[in-house]
Amino acid sequence: MYLIDTNIFLEVMLSRKRSEECKRLLTMLREGKIKGIATDFTIYSIMILLEKFNRLSELKRFLLSLTAYKGLLIYVLSITDKVRAVEEAKKGKLDLDDALQYVSALSVKAKAIVSFDKDLDRLKIPRVEPKDIV
Repeated sequence: MYLIDTNIFLEVMLSRKRSEECKRLLTMLREGKIKGIATDFTIYSIMILLEKFNRLSELKRFLLSLTAYKGLLIYVLSITDKVRAVEEAKKGKLDLDDALQYVSALSVKAKAIVSFDKDLDRLKIPRVEPKDIV
Protein backbone atom coordinates (compact mmCIF):
# COMPACT_ATOMS: atom_id res chain seq x y z
CA MET A 1 0.00 0.00 0.00
CA TYR A 2 1.24 3.47 -0.91
CA LEU A 3 0.58 6.78 0.81
CA ILE A 4 -0.45 9.28 -1.87
CA ASP A 5 0.78 12.78 -1.08
CA THR A 6 -1.31 15.88 -1.69
CA ASN A 7 0.91 17.06 -4.56
CA ILE A 8 -0.03 14.03 -6.69
CA PHE A 9 -3.69 15.08 -6.78
CA LEU A 10 -2.81 18.76 -7.21
CA GLU A 11 -0.51 18.01 -10.13
CA VAL A 12 -3.57 16.77 -12.06
CA MET A 13 -6.05 19.31 -10.78
CA LEU A 14 -3.80 22.25 -11.59
CA SER A 15 -2.63 20.79 -14.94
CA ARG A 16 1.04 20.91 -14.02
CA LYS A 17 3.87 19.46 -16.12
CA ARG A 18 3.80 15.95 -14.61
CA SER A 19 0.04 15.57 -14.57
CA GLU A 20 0.01 12.72 -17.11
CA GLU A 21 2.04 10.33 -14.96
CA CYS A 22 -0.10 11.29 -11.97
CA LYS A 23 -3.26 10.59 -13.97
CA ARG A 24 -1.94 7.12 -14.82
CA LEU A 25 -1.25 6.43 -11.14
CA LEU A 26 -4.66 7.70 -10.07
CA THR A 27 -6.31 5.56 -12.76
CA MET A 28 -4.55 2.51 -11.35
CA LEU A 29 -5.88 3.42 -7.90
CA ARG A 30 -9.37 4.05 -9.24
CA GLU A 31 -9.41 0.66 -10.97
CA GLY A 32 -8.02 -1.10 -7.89
CA LYS A 33 -4.84 -2.24 -9.66
CA ILE A 34 -2.80 -0.83 -6.78
CA LYS A 35 -3.72 0.04 -3.19
CA GLY A 36 -3.13 3.39 -1.59
CA ILE A 37 -4.23 5.77 1.10
CA ALA A 38 -4.72 9.49 1.19
CA THR A 39 -5.01 11.24 4.50
CA ASP A 40 -7.92 13.35 5.61
CA PHE A 41 -5.30 16.09 5.91
CA THR A 42 -4.67 15.77 2.15
CA ILE A 43 -8.37 16.13 1.45
CA TYR A 44 -8.67 19.20 3.71
CA SER A 45 -5.58 20.78 2.15
CA ILE A 46 -7.03 20.37 -1.34
CA MET A 47 -10.36 21.76 -0.16
CA ILE A 48 -8.72 24.88 1.28
CA LEU A 49 -6.56 25.45 -1.79
CA LEU A 50 -9.35 25.05 -4.33
CA GLU A 51 -11.65 27.27 -2.26
CA LYS A 52 -8.91 29.90 -2.18
CA PHE A 53 -8.70 29.77 -6.00
CA ASN A 54 -12.52 29.91 -6.22
CA ARG A 55 -12.67 26.50 -7.90
CA LEU A 56 -15.57 25.10 -5.94
CA SER A 57 -17.05 23.18 -8.88
CA GLU A 58 -13.76 21.34 -9.33
CA LEU A 59 -13.61 20.73 -5.60
CA LYS A 60 -17.05 19.14 -5.61
CA ARG A 61 -16.06 16.96 -8.59
CA PHE A 62 -12.86 15.92 -6.81
CA LEU A 63 -14.67 14.99 -3.60
CA LEU A 64 -17.30 12.98 -5.44
CA SER A 65 -14.63 11.23 -7.51
CA LEU A 66 -13.02 9.85 -4.36
CA THR A 67 -15.97 7.51 -3.89
CA ALA A 68 -15.16 5.77 -7.20
CA TYR A 69 -11.61 4.75 -6.23
CA LYS A 70 -11.54 0.98 -5.67
CA GLY A 71 -7.93 1.02 -4.47
CA LEU A 72 -7.89 4.19 -2.36
CA LEU A 73 -8.76 4.50 1.30
CA ILE A 74 -8.93 7.70 3.31
CA TYR A 75 -6.86 7.56 6.48
CA VAL A 76 -8.14 9.72 9.33
CA LEU A 77 -5.26 10.94 11.46
CA SER A 78 -5.66 10.28 15.17
CA ILE A 79 -4.59 12.71 17.88
CA THR A 80 -1.67 10.37 18.53
CA ASP A 81 -0.65 10.68 14.86
CA LYS A 82 -0.81 14.45 15.13
CA VAL A 83 1.31 14.50 18.28
CA ARG A 84 3.86 12.21 16.60
CA ALA A 85 3.90 14.55 13.60
CA VAL A 86 4.65 17.53 15.84
CA GLU A 87 7.52 15.55 17.35
CA GLU A 88 8.85 14.76 13.86
CA ALA A 89 8.57 18.43 12.90
CA LYS A 90 10.39 19.47 16.08
CA LYS A 91 13.34 17.34 15.02
CA GLY A 92 13.75 19.90 12.23
CA LYS A 93 13.90 17.57 9.23
CA LEU A 94 10.26 18.00 8.11
CA ASP A 95 7.67 20.73 8.14
CA LEU A 96 4.35 19.85 9.74
CA ASP A 97 2.65 19.00 6.42
CA ASP A 98 5.35 16.49 5.54
CA ALA A 99 5.49 15.14 9.08
CA LEU A 100 1.75 14.41 9.00
CA GLN A 101 2.16 12.44 5.79
CA TYR A 102 5.20 10.58 7.09
CA VAL A 103 3.57 9.61 10.39
CA SER A 104 0.48 8.44 8.51
CA ALA A 105 2.66 6.28 6.27
CA LEU A 106 4.30 4.79 9.35
CA SER A 107 0.91 4.14 10.99
CA VAL A 108 -0.43 2.18 8.02
CA LYS A 109 2.93 0.53 7.27
CA ALA A 110 2.98 1.98 3.76
CA LYS A 111 5.39 0.48 1.26
CA ALA A 112 6.34 3.99 0.08
CA ILE A 113 5.18 7.59 -0.03
CA VAL A 114 4.24 8.71 -3.55
CA SER A 115 5.30 12.33 -3.76
CA PHE A 116 7.38 14.88 -5.63
CA ASP A 117 8.51 16.37 -2.30
CA LYS A 118 12.21 15.64 -1.88
CA ASP A 119 11.98 16.62 1.79
CA LEU A 120 10.51 13.14 2.27
CA ASP A 121 13.78 11.52 1.19
CA ARG A 122 16.06 10.00 3.85
CA LEU A 123 13.20 8.64 5.95
CA LYS A 124 12.44 5.08 7.08
CA ILE A 125 9.76 4.83 4.40
CA PRO A 126 11.04 5.52 0.88
CA ARG A 127 9.66 8.24 -1.37
CA VAL A 128 8.76 7.23 -4.91
CA GLU A 129 7.29 9.16 -7.80
CA PRO A 130 4.34 8.05 -9.93
CA LYS A 131 6.68 7.12 -12.81
CA ASP A 132 8.30 4.53 -10.49
CA ILE A 133 4.96 2.70 -10.16
CA VAL A 134 3.13 3.11 -13.47
